[in-house]
Amino acid sequence: MHRPPSTLPDSIPASRSARKAAHARHFSARRAPSQMAPQSLKAFLAYAGNLFAQLPASLNEIPNPFSVGLEPAGRSGQCYIPLSGAPACPIDGPLSCHNSTPIAGDCCFIHPGGRMLLTQFWDDQVHAGGAEEDWTLHGLWPDLCDGGYDQFCNLVPQYKNISAILKAQGQSELVEFMDRYWLSNRGSNEGLWEHEWNKHGTCINTLAASCYSPAAASGAVAATANPGELAVVDYFTRAVALFKSLDTFTALQKAGITPSSRTHYPLVDVQAALERHVGGGKVVLRCAGGRRGTILREAWYHFFVQGSLQSGEFVPAKDPPSHDAGNCAPWVRYMPKRGRREL
Repeated sequence: MHRPPSTLPDSIPASRSARKAAHARHFSARRAPSQMAPQSLKAFLAYAGNLFAQLPASLNEIPNPFSVGLEPAGRSGQCYIPLSGAPACPIDGPLSCHNSTPIAGDCCFIHPGGRMLLTQFWDDQVHAGGAEEDWTLHGLWPDLCDGGYDQFCNLVPQYKNISAILKAQGQSELVEFMDRYWLSNRGSNEGLWEHEWNKHGTCINTLAASCYSPAAASGAVAATANPGELAVVDYFTRAVALFKSLDTFTALQKAGITPSSRTHYPLVDVQAALERHVGGGKVVLRCAGGRRGTILREAWYHFFVQGSLQSGEFVPAKDPPSHDAGNCAPWVRYMPKRGRREL
């Protein structure tokens, strides 16, 4: 699926802390405020036992840094650890689109596309292997700070074998997930993934080869991969992890907004429900039917990033872009899925 057409030529921009801090918040939130330092050996042992019991049993219980401040998605996920040897970034680095001076070390600051959009589809058919409540993933886009965007950049190589690259890096389960939730509404899923990487992934500066150190890559397989392939893995893993934290169907359902062929919902209510879901961040809605479309089709969640795409913290962008790509009428319909699409 291609991004909706703009009124501007396609060749120019068109309109539209970190893990340690998350862990610290997790542990401090679970510790009772009244806990005091032990005054005896017996008290010390009891105190230590209590602290040990509070530690997570595995890394999978540590909160995903994508979902800090967000409601859980309901789709099972796990703590994301970058496959690559991308550099560790300072926890107090600047937020993308919030720095007016040059940054030393571009690998820890996303620019010029510092407004990251996680975009989702609501299709009118149930995809093979899917369910009637499935919103699906469109892409992860590095928009410019004003809402425009670059495309088909040369910061990293373009590829036409996305699933093969992911599987070669041990990401077969990721490909399986994408085959259910990252779907094209025309053509093959592979074609959509290639389009999203080549048009948008290649414009993310922290995925450049200079940001990867082969010696620091995680695992023997990763250490033998070229930086471009590692960047592909990091882009798709990051996009899927963020998608898992944004359960659009449940967020709307909690607000009493459910698929119906008869009901018209105020656009402001739909938008407010999703912006509450993402902690007050900006959500742009797209509808079928032209500039004043009435059929809800897409939700675009806006974020800034502190650090790199690979390991930075996604922070909901509460200020809207100067170019708002929303095209929905004041009242919209959220249509139920009509049938099951076969493979």
